[in-house]
Amino acid sequence: MNSSRSNHHHNERIVRIGGASGFWGDSSVGAPQLVASGQIDYLVFDYLAELTMSILAGARLKKPELGYATDFVSVAMKAVLKDVVTQGIRVVSNAGGVNPQGCADALAALAAEQGVALKIAVVSGDDVSPLLPELRQSQPPVRELQSGAPLPERVLSANAYLGARPIQAALDAGAQVVITGRCVDSAVTLGVLMHEFQWQPGDYDRLAAGSLAGHIIECGCQATGGLHTDWDTVPDWPNIGYPIVECSADGSFVVTKPAGTGGKVTPAVVGEQMLYEIGDPAAYLLPDVVADFTQVRIEQAGEHRVRVHGAQGRAPTDSYKVCATYVDGFKTAAQLTIVGFDAVAKARRTGEAILARTGALFAQQGIGPYSGTQLEVLGAESCYGPHAQTQAQQIREAVLRLAVTHPRKEALELFAREVAPAGTSWAPGTTGAGGGRASVSPSIRQYAFLLDKVRVSPQVRIDGQPVDVPATVAVPDAQRPAHAADAFPLATPGDDAIEVPLIRLAWARSGDKGDTSNIGVIARHPDLLPLLRAQLTEARVAAWLAHLVQGRVTRHEVPGIHAFNFVCEQALGGGGMASLRNDPLGKGMGQILLALPVRVSPALLAALPA
Repeated sequence: MNSSRSNHHHNERIVRIGGASGFWGDSSVGAPQLVASGQIDYLVFDYLAELTMSILAGARLKKPELGYATDFVSVAMKAVLKDVVTQGIRVVSNAGGVNPQGCADALAALAAEQGVALKIAVVSGDDVSPLLPELRQSQPPVRELQSGAPLPERVLSANAYLGARPIQAALDAGAQVVITGRCVDSAVTLGVLMHEFQWQPGDYDRLAAGSLAGHIIECGCQATGGLHTDWDTVPDWPNIGYPIVECSADGSFVVTKPAGTGGKVTPAVVGEQMLYEIGDPAAYLLPDVVADFTQVRIEQAGEHRVRVHGAQGRAPTDSYKVCATYVDGFKTAAQLTIVGFDAVAKARRTGEAILARTGALFAQQGIGPYSGTQLEVLGAESCYGPHAQTQAQQIREAVLRLAVTHPRKEALELFAREVAPAGTSWAPGTTGAGGGRASVSPSIRQYAFLLDKVRVSPQVRIDGQPVDVPATVAVPDAQRPAHAADAFPLATPGDDAIEVPLIRLAWARSGDKGDTSNIGVIARHPDLLPLLRAQLTEARVAAWLAHLVQGRVTRHEVPGIHAFNFVCEQALGGGGMASLRNDPLGKGMGQILLALPVRVSPALLAALPA
């Protein structure tokens, strides 16, 4: 092992893990930067956004040897393979997608080409599509987690989110590279820590802490200043550092980044990432543990070093979450730029004209109506709904965006042909149709459901030989006192209070889970929390976001970092691939919430750090 691990306080062993990828499409600089730093023992990659599995399933339909994140082999590993082997760094990646063996074969070919000996493990068993015929007959019937819909007819892919145990088994068996199919994003890190520290399935607090370490680095630079509310304080974006977690056997860890890189690591940055896409922070459901992050403490521990501790865990549920994808008709989107006076009104009228004309043509040809349409005027703050600034309506350059779905492909091909005529028929200043005629693609949607763990058997193979994955026996929970409920202070602003946008008092970040949007909000100072608690009620947040959110809004308390997590249901127009919105993942929703007016006394405002 690397000698760099010793000489921490009392020779405590530290395991250092670098997160080189947050999704398939992340920058190619991550892996080389982390490997060159000499600051890591393990390199982990997360490639599988919910969206990615459907893209991979589509690729596998066309070419059976595809279906994995090709960039992992052809870009990332190609650049670092020799250095990884020389330094004894071990690699864990879920780049296998819907074809982990194909990914391993491609990596083995690269290693042979570079003359490098490499022991590669493959984790499979996440593909549950063979079970679908039985599941259609099952009682009670399968239901979608958010919508309650029955299992669709034409399923493209169905993968269970596996946990960290198979990864631990692969590392225990001496694998230098572990390639998995679908696992939870944080498992690539938790599997490493279970291997290194011999954590057992019943060590729930540690499993929760290791999952948190994985969750912090699973989105790449989002842990080092990426997407930070105070973006203007984050230096050197082109050279931003990728995250490193330095983990201890008790589950506590320090978040940092390679020396000399851009970005910044502060409690606010790490806190924003902790709250990202976690739903209920007291019950973050993972296959290995149900994690509770409400009491986590996050403290500065040196420049670009942040210490995180206090995660708690309890026994996991007896089911895996399965993400299936299916085809539901077709979709396309087109854009036009409109320049000049009244650009916004011209753009809106143009979009309405295209929809009216194509609708009439559909009727003439006996084709049914659109199954969905979305007209947005980008540049006019259309995503802010009633909160758009009046001056945004006066802009003299606007982008009309039309997104539409229809059961029949030929209907959308007709739509795509009827966008360009706007350039000579209607509004003056119409231009910029972008890259030619819009292309029509199948509308691939997500369908999530729960499946009994007994039905799924994860497999590990090294060079074709099976490796034993010990069955996890449920361990009873240690009893712990319940968190004190509802004793939280509320504060009303005084008579001299002034109104400011929420961004003056809080940091926020938003993300998606299916059709649900998560918005984490952290007070800029603990003293502001009672004030925010009184004003940021579920009702007020629901009212502010009512133009986007159709379902309920639930507020969860995260007292350890004086924060809230707002979970907004039916908030993304169907979510992910199904949504016709320009912001299908709700990335802008945190920003929209930060415009909410809140009342605060000038004295409290003046006391905030600049």
